Amino acid sequence: MGRARDGSLTSDSHPLPEEFVTHTIELPSGELRVLQPAEAAEIPDDHQVEWAPLAPYWSVLWRSGVALARELGSEDLRGKRVVELGCGLGVPSIAAALGGAEVIATDGDIDALGLVARNAEANGVEVETAAVDWADPDELVERGPFDLVLASDILYERPSIALLLKLLPRLATVGWIADPGRPAAGAFFEQAEARWKIEARERGVVRIYRIKLA
Repeated sequence: MGRARDGSLTSDSHPLPEEFVTHTIELPSGELRVLQPAEAAEIPDDHQVEWAPLAPYWSVLWRSGVALARELGSEDLRGKRVVELGCGLGVPSIAAALGGAEVIATDGDIDALGLVARNAEANGVEVETAAVDWADPDELVERGPFDLVLASDILYERPSIALLLKLLPRLATVGWIADPGRPAAGAFFEQAEARWKIEARERGVVRIYRIKLA
């Protein structure tokens, strides 16, 4: 079994391919290198999700993940405990680890997690990984509280809205979410703004939301 980007179970699994491409991402603090499955390297992330399942969600190098990593690259995260939801290739998680944080990268698709660990090792940092279903997150919650919860490009499906609104404050007092205007983003942030204080920054086509969850 695999898992969808919203953490729910899916019927198909996408085992790690044998061919990869390497990307170099410039951060304020230096370079971050990331391996990506070659089959997903030519897929743009500016289309609607109808292109799925050309490749699993986690294998795409999302602009939101890169933008969030660059935002984190200017932060001093030494001694902070950070958790990422829907980590995919793990770019924000690795950026946080490069900044000195203790990081757990989580994804609903277990096939992504092995590559995250490999990417972390290639950058000389340690990132712990965990398979997490947003509808059943108690094991992850018990490992908190964290100083910061991260997520990028996770607002595709409306059922994920309620799950995230419930989960985020259980994990940390501060959350950073990067989104380029996905289908469920408007509804999510409308409800989130009724609960918490939110600041947004534009990073090209991506908006970085900093949320005070407590």
